[in-house]
Amino acid sequence: MSSGTGMRVVVTGATGNVGTSVVRVLSEDPEIGSVRGLARRIPEWSPPRTEWSAVDLASRRFDLVEEFAGADAVIHLAWAFQPTHDPATTWRTNVLGSIRVFDAVAEARVPTLVHASSVGAYSPGPKDHAVTESWPTHGWPDAAYCREKAYLERALDTFERDHPDTRVVRMRPAFLFKRESASEQRRIFGGRFLPGPLARPDLLPFLPDVPGLRMQALHTDDAAGAYRLAVLSPDARDAYNLAAEPPVDAELLGEMLGTRRVRLPRTAARSAVAAAWGLHLLPASPHLFDAVLRLPLMDCTRARTELGWRPTRTATEVVEEFLQGMRQGAGAPTEPMRGRKVG
Repeated sequence: MSSGTGMRVVVTGATGNVGTSVVRVLSEDPEIGSVRGLARRIPEWSPPRTEWSAVDLASRRFDLVEEFAGADAVIHLAWAFQPTHDPATTWRTNVLGSIRVFDAVAEARVPTLVHASSVGAYSPGPKDHAVTESWPTHGWPDAAYCREKAYLERALDTFERDHPDTRVVRMRPAFLFKRESASEQRRIFGGRFLPGPLARPDLLPFLPDVPGLRMQALHTDDAAGAYRLAVLSPDARDAYNLAAEPPVDAELLGEMLGTRRVRLPRTAARSAVAAAWGLHLLPASPHLFDAVLRLPLMDCTRARTELGWRPTRTATEVVEEFLQGMRQGAGAPTEPMRGRKVG
């Protein structure tokens, strides 16, 4: 790790949507002495006081204990969303890889572990009022993403019991967007057949209004600010919900886009998603669609009162920025975040 004063922080998954924001925020903070970013491919991007290591968490040939040695905190962000047709592969990367990270944190005696959980870890909940961090985290069992996030919540329960000297923070953000993530997220969820110009309101004849399709959004940079506060706040521990207001639904999107809403039954919407996914035209699975319909809205009071965190952008601003990025094929100088327009 780099020499110098200040905290030493290691970030896994450092070149993705969240990782690029977290690394940038940390590298700009004078209280952070050095950042080590772990990613499968080392980027051309070189923020201040940042080093890179090429590490694949799914492979046992990498010594994570050596990577974590001397660190004051590890922020674990690495996550694979695909292949959605092969959940055993994502389980190896996301669950077994995360457990390797947790074990290495303990062996390297890193005092702080900040783990990227998600709203997807929560059990089905209400859409008309928000729940606190005490809401059950059993996920939606049919969706691999939720299943994996919920399993890691249980793994961290065991980790905290066995390693009480390690301060563990679990971040549970809403859906995270920024302009630079548009191309990556289109590839992950929409696939190569979804062109960015479809985000133009004048090309949308109507907006499907599916019952239950109401969720929360947050700018990735605002989430990164919460991660920074969690690292720097010695009393921060346990779980924190992170989301911006207002909740995003068809009514809000219709007003933003000036597009007519048309009520679409859940079964019809799911059938369309399932058909596209079955034909490998859409990476996002119908199981994840089912989960989104059931995710609760989150109350973020704890993050505000204990971390002093507040989002700087509304959910409306976040979605507008993201749609602009889709139209422009926006990206960032890392392999996962490369920008590309699709005609």
